[in-house]
Amino acid sequence: MTARILDGKAIAQEIRQELKAEVDQLRTRGIVPGLGVLLVGDHPASRSYVTAKEKACAETGLLSREVHLPANTGADAILDRVEAFNRDPAIHGILVQLPLPDASIERKILETVHPDKDVDGFHPVNVGRLTLGLPAYWPCTPHGVLQMLKRRDIPVAGSHVVVIGRSNIVGRPLSILLSMKHLLGNATVTLCHTGSRDIAGHTRRADIVVAAAGRPHTLTADMVRPGAAVIDVGVNRVEDPRHPKGYRLVGDADYDALLPIVSAITPVPGGVGPMTIAMLLFNTVLAAKRMNGLVQEF
Repeated sequence: MTARILDGKAIAQEIRQELKAEVDQLRTRGIVPGLGVLLVGDHPASRSYVTAKEKACAETGLLSREVHLPANTGADAILDRVEAFNRDPAIHGILVQLPLPDASIERKILETVHPDKDVDGFHPVNVGRLTLGLPAYWPCTPHGVLQMLKRRDIPVAGSHVVVIGRSNIVGRPLSILLSMKHLLGNATVTLCHTGSRDIAGHTRRADIVVAAAGRPHTLTADMVRPGAAVIDVGVNRVEDPRHPKGYRLVGDADYDALLPIVSAITPVPGGVGPMTIAMLLFNTVLAAKRMNGLVQEF
């Protein structure tokens, strides 16, 4: 069996091209979707991610406005910046890049983002609407996974999907979206986590396995049945003295061992990561349309 490599870069490019055509149409109406980005500190991975998002905005025709604050910035000053984005009519979506240097204030900062501009889908209002099956901004990584499956013709409806990981950013919202009755979902979903007994017993029965535990080699070759599809959300740094940077990036799945067994698999890097950025742009364009009365979803 030769596994299909699910190239997230290529799929994300498809989505960006679709969005660019939509943005071009909005610009004829005088509407330029705007994304406000707040970066606190100099975390290398965060800096790299923000740079990639700004590049994607430029390619798609979106306005991107970044505010970069020192790592020792207090909560009140950060909140002031968020509130300024909330008030700015040119900003339709707000991204607070996580993690913040002070993790204890993350919840307060995220809850200050106005729900109408919460293009990350992290605000309790949007989380609640998603859980109830009401229109909401879907979190970018879960939505990216669903788009990847749809656009590469991997059946989800009626399939058994096992999600490993229950984070509020990926595992939990993805399990909810997969189980709901809509065009991208309607699956039977099992959500596994660190407290689950015999995770392999669940994954071996799955048609699709999503690895989102944040730990290398969480999903190994003996844990999947032949022909299953694997979506690897993990991005982990492992030491590698042979690499120029002294480390390399790997996912949560044992990619090389799974390759001859599964029907489809995502690489790391180049798999789910680009999809996350594409869906952030999707949500920002949706926010611009909503704020200008062009859509009435919610």
